[in-house]
Amino acid sequence: VSTYQCAAKSKHPNRKYVQKFDLATVYVSDAQYNRNIFFDTSPQAVRLYLLYNHWFMQMLVYVFIIINLALALFEDPAVVPLPIWATSTIEIICLSAFTVRMVHYAKVIPRDKFWKDPKNICIIVILSFIDLTIYGALKATGYFAIRWSRVLRPLLLVNVTEGRQLRRAFRSIRNALPQISYVFFLFMFSVLVFSLMALKLFGKRGLLTIDGSPYFTNYLDIVFDLYVLVTTANSPDVMMPAYNYSVFFTVFFILYIVINTYTFMSFFLAVVYNNYKKYLKEEVRQLVKARRFKMCRAFSLLQETRGEGGEPVVTQAKWNHLVKLVKPNISIAHRELLWSVLDDQNKGHIGKIAFVQLADLLSIQVITVKSQPHPIQICFPSVYNSSVSRFIRYMVRTRVFVYVYDLIILVNAVFIGLDEENPVVSNAEWGFLALYMLEIILKLYATEPRAFFARHHFWNWFDTIIIVSALFGTIINSALKHSGGYTSRQILDIVFILRVVRLIRLVDSIKRFRAIINTLIKIGPTILTFGQLIVVVYYIFAMVGMELFKGKVQFFEPNSTSPDQEYCGNPLLKGTTFAKLNYCKNNFNNVVSSFIVLLELTVVNQCGFTAVTHVSARIFFVLFHIVVVIIIINIFVAFILEAFLVEYTFDKSDLQTSLEKKIEELELNVQQYVPFGPPIKLFSIASFLIKGLLLFYFPGSRTVDGLLQRMFETDLRHEDFNEEEEPENINFSNPVFDSV
Repeated sequence: VSTYQCAAKSKHPNRKYVQKFDLATVYVSDAQYNRNIFFDTSPQAVRLYLLYNHWFMQMLVYVFIIINLALALFEDPAVVPLPIWATSTIEIICLSAFTVRMVHYAKVIPRDKFWKDPKNICIIVILSFIDLTIYGALKATGYFAIRWSRVLRPLLLVNVTEGRQLRRAFRSIRNALPQISYVFFLFMFSVLVFSLMALKLFGKRGLLTIDGSPYFTNYLDIVFDLYVLVTTANSPDVMMPAYNYSVFFTVFFILYIVINTYTFMSFFLAVVYNNYKKYLKEEVRQLVKARRFKMCRAFSLLQETRGEGGEPVVTQAKWNHLVKLVKPNISIAHRELLWSVLDDQNKGHIGKIAFVQLADLLSIQVITVKSQPHPIQICFPSVYNSSVSRFIRYMVRTRVFVYVYDLIILVNAVFIGLDEENPVVSNAEWGFLALYMLEIILKLYATEPRAFFARHHFWNWFDTIIIVSALFGTIINSALKHSGGYTSRQILDIVFILRVVRLIRLVDSIKRFRAIINTLIKIGPTILTFGQLIVVVYYIFAMVGMELFKGKVQFFEPNSTSPDQEYCGNPLLKGTTFAKLNYCKNNFNNVVSSFIVLLELTVVNQCGFTAVTHVSARIFFVLFHIVVVIIIINIFVAFILEAFLVEYTFDKSDLQTSLEKKIEELELNVQQYVPFGPPIKLFSIASFLIKGLLLFYFPGSRTVDGLLQRMFETDLRHEDFNEEEEPENINFSNPVFDSV
């Protein structure tokens, strides 16, 4: 915006120059963040597009989405009831915010593309307004009403332009569905055949279940029971009447479990994983191609010819100005470091191939490496440099020190399992805390504090936070205990949890374990994508479940004297296993209870709701199991397998992109760092450890997207750099994989 203000005061050619830079900035930014929005390239649209992608605007959208989703806590059936006018007002504000966002989006992209964009959320907003109006009118006149549009709320997470990763997850499901359906139909055919066999084997023998009902006499009940058996939720209960009658009948159930539980469930995962990999390569290829296309368009806007051959290049001055617009917060030294990688021959300009690498280069983390003396060395140099001090620092850095504290942790684990009321055990905890605090102090003595608490030293932060928290928790717990009026166990529970969590530190001492944990930490952020997917599905089923089953089952507090407590407030549950086992709190009476029940329903078995409604209610639970367990969980496992294998393979091999190889050849990367001691070891440039050396740090920059692109980089041809595939339209539409 400030660039345009300056341009307004200048001549027309200068304004066009500024507009070119702003358009190039948009292309580079879109390439860096993998955005694929078909935007208009007019100056006004570019300005609006920059505002549309501003971090504050994106954060605001998610704030309103979260508020909109959280309304289920206050709407009937509510956790905390609020008047209809209050929740309706909040929802209207949220829908208005989405409408404004959509109007902004319509100003950014061509009008004909706006109505064809699959991310268009106008339908969701309009339907929500209609439902809200009808619901309010019916409630005001005393009629029964259902908020059917609430199931659409989580779809906003998918359809907002920022939900790229979530849309990719849904594409994975869409691509996997055809192959999954074939296996599922074969699986259901097997269940139906075994159910028919069970009806003929056991139906006429007069067997009874534990509650006295006939055993395997109704075909549909048998189908449901055997379907649940696949999840092992009703095993061995479902087979016990037959087993008690004759041991030979166990052959039937063994064959069923082997074929359906082990074989078909494994087939589901195999099909999903194979299908996932099949489409993944093409999707990543399209993604990288789109990034390169955008970078080529940015290059064409800034290029000028140099030399006798008229080679198109971008000068360092233009490049610096572009990077300053894309990343206004980075320092001059940071920009010079980036330029030194692209212009390794010091020509003062770069070609197209080098320029295209800018998007990847901006994604690599840059850290400042400083060789700073220890504060104690500055204040007391004679003490810190003495032979005793050097010996202490040497011992702290050895493996012996690590092994000693691993042994201490193991001994502490034994004491944690003992009775905390025993004075010896209770007093020993203070000794262990003292030893752990001594460990932190010794490490801080041997290592410069800022290096010890660097952002990349996860285990140092973990140790310190856990130990200090446990120390304060133990002190507070002891103080309250000795005060005489202490009755709550909350602080004591926290202390116990911290003591157990401390054992995780053992993982860091075993190299193989450390590699696995570090891999899980690195892919953790991308796992959140599937966390959002689970939230979307759970929210939809929770809304449907509340409308179907709210009030059917009631929970009574333990001190309640109501006679209805014996059958969960519903006479239809009298004498049922559901009531006898006191499952009354498993209900759909609010959104929190609904989520908990759905979590339990991953194994299907919830017979109580069929007793209070109709046997067809099983369709809801079976459908939930199919969607969540058979489809989404298998997609999630396939994603974890692929991400873990890529990350773990990269960690154990020399798999690198050409850009990373180039950075390493220029000796501009941080090779590795150690848990404590010197903050890093450099790639043969230790002599440059002076004030504030900037270096690239690969581990802190790796995402699963980046790792997958690294896997398929060699499959991308040089023709992918061709920007003339769309001579009239310089935008790249969202990749579509239906034709793959």
